[in-house]
Amino acid sequence: MAEIPFTLDQLRILKAIVDEGSFKKAADSLFVTQPAVSLQVQNLEKQLEIAIFDRGGRKAQLTEAGKILLNYCEKILGECQETCKAIEDLNNLKGGSLTIGASQTTGTYLMPRMIGHFRQKYPEVSVQLQIHSTRRTGWSVANGQIDIAIIGGQLPLELNESLQVIPFATDELALVLPTNHPLAKSKELTKEDLYSLRFITLDNQSTTRKVVDQLLSSSGLDVQRLHIEMELNSLEAIKNAVQSDLGAAFLPVVSIERELSGGSIHRAIVADLEVKRELKVITNPGRYSSRAAEAFTQDILPLFASSFSPLFHSEN
Repeated sequence: MAEIPFTLDQLRILKAIVDEGSFKKAADSLFVTQPAVSLQVQNLEKQLEIAIFDRGGRKAQLTEAGKILLNYCEKILGECQETCKAIEDLNNLKGGSLTIGASQTTGTYLMPRMIGHFRQKYPEVSVQLQIHSTRRTGWSVANGQIDIAIIGGQLPLELNESLQVIPFATDELALVLPTNHPLAKSKELTKEDLYSLRFITLDNQSTTRKVVDQLLSSSGLDVQRLHIEMELNSLEAIKNAVQSDLGAAFLPVVSIERELSGGSIHRAIVADLEVKRELKVITNPGRYSSRAAEAFTQDILPLFASSFSPLFHSEN
């Protein structure tokens, strides 16, 4: 092959098809027509003289050659992104971009405040927030699709050596009750009191629900004895249900600060029960770190870090 038998556009299309699961969804995500996507794939296969997709099934499936190409495709596109970041940095943060990753709770309640601080200081930097599971976020950091992320779960074992993991803060769960609940008048509850409550939780297929159950179990609660009255699909829905006197719930403290300050829900103290998990900052030291990412790490993360974190500054 005297000439490179593919273009960057063809690689972008290949990756979009795999990410989206179909030619049509890939076309929609790239804002082009489906025939245009199909034609580019056909041209790529002609240029490589090999089939990339197995067209026998309903979903776009890669052949062995396609899998090899995808592996290098992600590396090539990642290098292109790093090149663009390095060039953008010449503008001394007068432009450029920053992509941040987070889990559902952190991304919904904490990250907007952090991004707000960053935007005030660097208004010309474009910031994108991607909210996914810890596993998907970890791989995105490893592949260079995300510059820096805050996670609460466990990374896949195969990523532990390639990513830098820094302790950041604690994510605490609080027991909340309707303000008119009889137990809201008690200064302190016992763990046995919890088994008489009606709980509102996330759906049992939710990754966050599984994490919460693990945290409660490790804190000494028998999760199987908790009476689940209702399962909802979001923390906001659970908060509204508690305020409507439909039951109790365990919710991240960061998600209920407004309700607690407004007095619309009651936070109950339970004796000998502290439910916390550690949040961590992850980056990929093997990839180019943009000036925007460094500015976020140096100027913003310390404002929200706990005292145990290496990122914490005493002047906070």
